[in-house]
Amino acid sequence: MDIEQGQASAPIPTTRRERTIVRTSSLGIVANVLLAAFKAVVGVVSNSIAITLDAVNNLSDALSSVITIVGTKLAGRAPDKRHPMGYGRIEYLTAMVISVIVLYAGITSGVESVRKIISPEVPDYSAAALAVVAAGVVAKVLLGRHVQSVGKRVNADSLVASGQDALSDAVLSASTLGAAVIYLIWGLSLEAWVGTAISAFIVKAGLGMLWRTLSQILGERVSPKLAERVKGIVAEEDGVLGVYDLFLNSYGPECRVGSVHVEVADTTSAEEIDELSRRVAERVFTHTDGQVVLAAVGIYSRNTGEDVSDMRERVRCIAVAHDHVLQFHGFHVNEARRLLEFDVIIAFEAADREGEYQQIVREVEEAFPDYAVRATLDSDITD
Repeated sequence: MDIEQGQASAPIPTTRRERTIVRTSSLGIVANVLLAAFKAVVGVVSNSIAITLDAVNNLSDALSSVITIVGTKLAGRAPDKRHPMGYGRIEYLTAMVISVIVLYAGITSGVESVRKIISPEVPDYSAAALAVVAAGVVAKVLLGRHVQSVGKRVNADSLVASGQDALSDAVLSASTLGAAVIYLIWGLSLEAWVGTAISAFIVKAGLGMLWRTLSQILGERVSPKLAERVKGIVAEEDGVLGVYDLFLNSYGPECRVGSVHVEVADTTSAEEIDELSRRVAERVFTHTDGQVVLAAVGIYSRNTGEDVSDMRERVRCIAVAHDHVLQFHGFHVNEARRLLEFDVIIAFEAADREGEYQQIVREVEEAFPDYAVRATLDSDITD
């Protein structure tokens, strides 16, 4: 059976998840605005481009939190006639907007830093300025760890990214503090160079966020944890002999719609299959708190009247002998029609998936010349 039983914590209801995201983002807004204000004042007074750019970065983080809140609220709107699957994908668009803001902040900061390298200005640090920067490092570490932890708990990629960004900011602020100490001890000004490095990190973070968002919009494979959980739920239903071909299309972090194939005995009646399909869909919906909807439950028939175990094993050996075959399933023999059927999954890494599939079919046909062979090439869509 294509499952591995595993326990997973129950998902957090959408309304509570939304409140958690808003509350955590609000904390980020307050913290970043306060840090930006203090650093901006210190940066201007001490004539430090690095500290000033650090303040701009904190301000962009606060703006990102605002956008996260707005996006979460919009994504929580109820489905309607125009968008029957809801508005959950707005969270992806929100992340894209945030990544563009981060990119813009990084590019403009880089331009300003290069200007300072060309036309340097002497900084004037004070004990108070260094204390503010040091406090900012501590605050960013605490904020980053908290936001990242909450993001993982409620399955909010935007919060996870914000938490990671805050931890990166702490490293950059520490670099600014280090540049100040070097200047005070040796009189060597690295302000503009540190500002350039900070800008490069900001641009890199923005590009990473943008790529992750585009990847989600394009459609990513089902995570191993979710696939294992859903297959485990389906497998617990009476009458299910195997679970395969789980496909889930994301309509936001908390809404996935798709299909699955289950294997049942070939003696199962149409009425029993109908009832089983309904029970499976309802079971998955209930056990995932409505976050996974199975729009279709396909059926594989397992032979019970004829002993085809030897044929199945021979076909399986032929299939798995090929390097890129990940799975063989759905085997069925119709003796009345002399028809042999099965599905095979070939990895995307194969140089010629179609060619490898055709080769398997030919080898099976040669091994069983008295049977017509009908095989299906499945995609590797779950881990």
